[in-house]
Amino acid sequence: MISGQEVLEAVRAALQGEARVHPNGQIHLDLCNGDLTMCGEVDHIAGKKLALEAVARVPGVDRIIDKLHVHPASPMGDGELLNQVRDALVQEIALASCVIRVRAKGRVETVQNPPEADGEIEIRVDDGVITLDGDVPGPGEKRIAGVLAWWVPGSRDVINGIGVTPPEQDSEASVTDTVVQVLEKDPFINAESIHVYTRGRTVTLTGSVPRQAERKLAEDDAWYVFGVDQVVNQIEIH
Repeated sequence: MISGQEVLEAVRAALQGEARVHPNGQIHLDLCNGDLTMCGEVDHIAGKKLALEAVARVPGVDRIIDKLHVHPASPMGDGELLNQVRDALVQEIALASCVIRVRAKGRVETVQNPPEADGEIEIRVDDGVITLDGDVPGPGEKRIAGVLAWWVPGSRDVINGIGVTPPEQDSEASVTDTVVQVLEKDPFINAESIHVYTRGRTVTLTGSVPRQAERKLAEDDAWYVFGVDQVVNQIEIH
């Protein structure tokens, strides 16, 4: 039987073996009866997702309690962060038929209330962590809301608890559609030159762009999509 100390050593080795996991400080680990709690801060969402994937493969880890956060590109207070996420969701045409509410200091305010609503989203922010709850008519709307929250520079994490009603089986095509939609929304990317392919939870990007910065932005956008656990960036620079 593997001891708790051996499991923790294997977890640390798994994290060190993933080159793209760059802790901004230190990742703290606590193991109790197979439940591994991970706390700390990483540089990017890719590092967070890859860290979780690497640790999930370690024998002896039955469940991961994810408390990893991402170092914000531009730190801001919870009030400002909440306002920016609210504005991003209200301005999104794909969410125009959703009721949108914000929760702050124990009070809930409705900021969008369409006459024929087919979904609802509630936003709250605590210490830079954005939580999205509610129900929407499809997985695409759930994913778009999550990406818009991640795009706000002060975001440290996005907990996307939005449900889909009526229940709908997710698909690789749905993931691909959202990644394409996100790339098209990004004003710094020429989405027409990028092709997206999804297999399982892995998204592959191909095509060509003129600048390395654009190549990186495209990969970042794909990582932000809920349900994407790996991004293979095969975009070339021309």
